[in-house]
Amino acid sequence: MTDDEYCDGPPPFERPFEGEDTKQRVYGAVLHARDPMTVAEIAERADCSEESARSHLSFYADLGIVIRHEGRPVRYQRNTDYFEWRRVNGLAQENTVDELQVSVSELTDRIEAYRDEYNADSPAEVNVLEFDAEQVDDVYVDLGDWATAIEERRLHERARRKAAGSTAPSHG
Repeated sequence: MTDDEYCDGPPPFERPFEGEDTKQRVYGAVLHARDPMTVAEIAERADCSEESARSHLSFYADLGIVIRHEGRPVRYQRNTDYFEWRRVNGLAQENTVDELQVSVSELTDRIEAYRDEYNADSPAEVNVLEFDAEQVDDVYVDLGDWATAIEERRLHERARRKAAGSTAPSHG
């Protein structure tokens, strides 16, 4: 297959971490995992030895990037709280309090528009089967966007509070 054959879709996924060093491949394997994985499973995905995977996983666990689940066998999974913390910190550093407030307001308006359009408080309350077949795809797109807006608003609000707290005058 030529590169032109992939222009309408994603590239092949047989070796997603090819060209990266072992540390990056182990990191990528854990990030892409949906469930806790054994060292052997991570090593296979990262195309490295179990000992190398174990060493990098221990390092990532010490940093809080992954969670180690004791047992036989030990399993590892990404720490979603860590990545949320990184996202919030990034938003707080890259935006002013006012910019974050504007984002929160815009996201709130978008959420309210979906609530009004679907006469529901959340995407989970919408019964897609109540729509005509030709509308279903558009409804699913809206519900995904609505759920994303809710999550983004939560993260932007956390970042706004963080940024506001870090710019507050100190009372010493």
